[in-house]
Formats: sequence, structure tokens, C-alpha cells
Amino acid sequence: MTAAAVGLSHSPLIGRNDPDADVLARVDRAVAGAREFVRAFDPDLVVLYAPDHYNGFFYKEMPPFCLATEAHAVGDFGSQAGPLSVDTGAAKALAQGVLDRGVDLTVSARMTVDHGFAQPLEVLFGGIDRVPVVPVFVNGVATPLCPVTRIRALGTAVGEAAAALDRRVLFLASGGLSHDPPVPVLEGAPPRVADALIEGRPPTPEQRARGEQRVVEAGREYAAGSTAMVPINPAWDNRLLDHLERGELTEFDAWTVEWMAKEGGGSAHEVRAWIAAFASLAATGPYDMTSRFYEAIPAWIAGFAVATAQGR
Repeated sequence: MTAAAVGLSHSPLIGRNDPDADVLARVDRAVAGAREFVRAFDPDLVVLYAPDHYNGFFYKEMPPFCLATEAHAVGDFGSQAGPLSVDTGAAKALAQGVLDRGVDLTVSARMTVDHGFAQPLEVLFGGIDRVPVVPVFVNGVATPLCPVTRIRALGTAVGEAAAALDRRVLFLASGGLSHDPPVPVLEGAPPRVADALIEGRPPTPEQRARGEQRVVEAGREYAAGSTAMVPINPAWDNRLLDHLERGELTEFDAWTVEWMAKEGGGSAHEVRAWIAAFASLAATGPYDMTSRFYEAIPAWIAGFAVATAQGR
């Protein structure tokens, strides 16, 4: 087996509330480098770890993580809608391999995903249906959240199971680092909001448009400094990247749910996707981080990072 990993932050505000041109140019160079890395590696299977933003998973049933044997993107924030090219055979093999290794994995035969899954596939491959993929949802918003040790165990089990496939596998992580966008929470929510978070009723096009506009406005307020959201934390973000670069994945076992939210904001738990992906790569053998980019981008309400790594 040949393995590699890419971590790529996403943001619903890309193209809608962009930073200065020089920041965009730096991001574009980093993304172009990741795209070239992927092109050179030429994977024949992508295992994509990503969160959801209450478009596919709701409190009626909220697993800590879930693997899909079929998936469909909703097309929020201008991302591509439609079916992902899920490799069902590989997905089933990985699911069984993870379960055989003692990790209680949930499996979805028809997963709904949003921009967290669609953006990295569009950015790196030109579309959500261009490469065989196994989507793995990792909860990064809805409390209670499982210990990070279980996320590392998930990634390790997936990596070990993937090694048995004898494929060129790219482990792809999608998620912002420190960020605290206006994501609704169940505790204390008004009855109408609580009902939507629990039951998962799809919004009308008008409701979705209004919700997306609220996020855009929040980004503008955040960039202007007039907000109560938790600030982007570059020191915390780079600490995470340092551990990933050095292969110090057991360091994350001591990261508590409360501490992560305090340091990085309510949606900082999206870094769980990064931890899972790099744990998968580490399970196949030693690796080297071949590129690393980081920028705090208030306009996108995110610590934005791009990293590539390959097995030795």
C-alpha cells in the first residue's frame, strides 16, 4: 500500500467574504501546491474525513463518527450538489476492518453531506464525483463530543484496514482550525430551532439563503472586530500542526473537549478530522510532512491551514 495525507481547511465564506488580495494569493499558492501534490501522488482511493454543519446529521441520532457506503451533497454555500463517487466495495471493507479492530463505527447507506465534504473534493479534484472516495463524518459541533482518543483510534483502525486494500490511498482531512462561527446549539435553543436541530427538517431555499446570509454578515462583523466570537488562536493552531508534523499524535489524547473549545472556539473540534487523517497515515508507517501553510483569516472566521504528508 502507498499512502499520503492532505489537510485542507474549508470555509463557507470563501468567495463570499474574502480577505485582502495578498492573503488570497498566499492561500492560492498553498492550495495549488496541495493540488500538485495530489496530482503527483495520483490516489486511486480517497478516505475523506469531514464534519457536518446540521445538514446531514442531527440530534435525533448523532454518532461521534460515521462511514458512508453512499453519499449525496446538499450544495450549500454554492458548493456542488449531487452524488459523491463512493467506492462502495472499499467502504464496506474499511467499515468491517474498523469494527474488527474494536472501534464501534456507525455506517450510513445514504449519507447527506455538505460543504465540509464538497469543498476539498472540488478544490483538489475539480468536482465531488471525480475520484473514488470513502466519506467519513466526524462530529465536530454537536455536544456531547467523544474523547479525542476515540478519534485517534478511529483513524488508526481505518489506516490499518486500508493497508489491507493494497491501493494508493489519500487520507484527506477537511476542517478549519480555531474558529467560532455562529453555529446553533441545542442547549437553550428556542423550540423552533431545537426542533430543527433534532428532527433535521431540510430548510426551504429561502430559509437556507437567509441562514447563509447571516453567516456572511457574521464574517464581516468578525473581520471588523465587532463580535463576541472566540478569537482565532494562531498559537493553538500551530501547536496542532507541530504535533501532526512530528507525528506526536498521542499528545492529542490529553486534549479535553472543554479546553479545545476554550482555546479554539466552538467549532475548533473540526480538527478531529485532521487528527483522524494523520492517525490513518501513521498507521501505515512513518511519514513526513512535505508542506505546511497557515494563516489566520478573520474574513473567513477561521484559522486556515493546508498541509501535505507522505509515507516514507
